[in-house]
Amino acid sequence: MVDAAVERALADLEGLAPLHNRAAIEALRGTRDVLGPDRPMIAVFDTAFHAGMPARAASYAINADLATRHGIRRFGFHGLAHRWMAERFAVRTGADPSSLRLVTLQLGAGCSATAVDGGRSVDTTMGLTPLEGLMMATRSGDVDPSLVGFLARREGVGVDQVEAWLNHDSGLLGVSGASADLRVLLELEAEGHAAAALAVDLFCYRIRKAVGALDAALGGTDGLVFGGGIGEHSAEARRRVCAGLERRGIVLDDPSNRAAVGVEATVSASGSPVRVEVLPVDEASVIARDVAALLVSR
Repeated sequence: MVDAAVERALADLEGLAPLHNRAAIEALRGTRDVLGPDRPMIAVFDTAFHAGMPARAASYAINADLATRHGIRRFGFHGLAHRWMAERFAVRTGADPSSLRLVTLQLGAGCSATAVDGGRSVDTTMGLTPLEGLMMATRSGDVDPSLVGFLARREGVGVDQVEAWLNHDSGLLGVSGASADLRVLLELEAEGHAAAALAVDLFCYRIRKAVGALDAALGGTDGLVFGGGIGEHSAEARRRVCAGLERRGIVLDDPSNRAAVGVEATVSASGSPVRVEVLPVDEASVIARDVAALLVSR
């Protein structure tokens, strides 16, 4: 439930997700202005699904006193989407959720991958902020931490400016110099645009590396799930991500993959040890269920 104390805490956390938190707070306040102060206001957090990650996945290898004093840990994001994909995979396969080891991919303007063991997030690619992890539309994803200081000194700018570059001017847009939209970059690649081709290759390569790493963290994978605007609609991105993962048991069926555009579908080949699913994400349903459960429990 959102009261004045929760709202103040959310405002204090704005810097951790600058692309989202301020807009969410403004929406909350605007809704209250319209509906009145007596209407219950509820926040459902993208980080909640990852809150129980083991310490080895949630911690950074930094000074423990600094981490404690400043509340530094890997929070993870896109939890609503990853939770939905894990739940839907279990429903579609008829499997017991507690028996499943899954790698879920939320691929859109923001991108993250999560290892789900028995219905619980045990590792994920985003961290203290949504900037960590996979390459995204305009976010860099993982870089050498020293890059921030290096660019600040070389360019004669402050840390805030470098962080803005990494959040808004990097990723697909920054590498290609042309577009943050994967669809546009695939078209440009076909026309011989070298920077667009590099951006697409780098994007898919980093996702593939993350799938392999999370598969290792799980000790093996029963399913790989694609969600998000790119994951649900780009057969070419799925093909490139999975290419080379055959030894991990991930084998796509090309006709099924090409036909899966914005619909639930199994796209792995018959006999593939790992089941590959395309599952359009419905975060609104997850939010609605959580809101209803909280209101009923009051």
